[in-house]
Amino acid sequence: MKIIFGLGHPAHFHLYKELFKNLERNSYKIVITDKDVIKKLLDNENLSYEIIGNSKQNKIAKLFFSTVKLFKIAKQFKPDIFIGCLSQLFWVSKIYRKKGFFNAEDDFKYTFIQGLITYPFVTKILTPGSVDVGFFKYKQVKYESFHKLAYLHPNRFTPNFEIVKKAVGENPFVLIRLVNLNAYHDIKAKGISEKVLDELISKISAKFAVYITSEKPLSEKYKAYQLSINPSDIHHFLAFSQFFIGDSQSMTVESAMLGIPNIKFNSFAGRISVLEELEHKYKLTIGINPVDEEKLFQTVNDFLGNKNLKEEYRLSREKLLNDKIDVSAFFAWFYSNYPASAKIMKENPDYQFNFN
Repeated sequence: MKIIFGLGHPAHFHLYKELFKNLERNSYKIVITDKDVIKKLLDNENLSYEIIGNSKQNKIAKLFFSTVKLFKIAKQFKPDIFIGCLSQLFWVSKIYRKKGFFNAEDDFKYTFIQGLITYPFVTKILTPGSVDVGFFKYKQVKYESFHKLAYLHPNRFTPNFEIVKKAVGENPFVLIRLVNLNAYHDIKAKGISEKVLDELISKISAKFAVYITSEKPLSEKYKAYQLSINPSDIHHFLAFSQFFIGDSQSMTVESAMLGIPNIKFNSFAGRISVLEELEHKYKLTIGINPVDEEKLFQTVNDFLGNKNLKEEYRLSREKLLNDKIDVSAFFAWFYSNYPASAKIMKENPDYQFNFN
């Protein structure tokens, strides 16, 4: 079986990296739209890839030219299936009459445009159980897990303090993540402003070191806080941080998967099903809207004053892991056994708990 994987975000690399390890190199091809550190992550794993677009292009132009490139790549490679998170991947799969599997973790109402131009061409949409795919439910395959457990499940990831120690020493620290919020679904979204960032640094640095990892260029005054590391090592730093604050959905969920106390500060607070489940069922994250800066600073003060904070989150993580499956193992089974796997999941959804 030959596969084309389509990646448009560093999180997509992490989502599929365990699958890459178990596939013959000549059995799959990776295509990417270049964003943030995705090229570095692939290079670190010595994985070859073809760039079909980048995040700096006009969105319409990017879709057009990347689709043309992908059409040519598929014509030469002749894949049996397409797997990924890029809309154009499934347009091309439909042209070649091949199966296409989209992995979604966002609700349809917040990725409405992407859903409308993607889901009609997809064979199956694989999602965590809480995700709503709107009127495309007939294509949905739900599993009891999260994207981020594909690479942060204890079966897949063991934090290594030596990596952290070598880079920043042994002093306890807090990690802050800043993103651009310029994706299709981020229209009018707001996150951490410089004013808020200044106040956060002031509060936290009285007790812990502060490191910032940023998708966008940092002002000169923040350069001293910038965490300059191999992007592949970021989860080791996240795992040993005292807590995490960010306007990134991805790293917020990653913090929760690792049992690290965390605060998400952006306009999507209270609106995303996956994060709502993590916040209200598992007590593994706190979402705060940017209109409520005072709540953010009070929550940071609470974190700083709670000596049992990390233990509380560790116990919450144990509960989550008991409920959820090793999603990388599930993916490997589902894709390699399709369509029988889809039939099994429809008739006996609990079969997935063989993958834990």
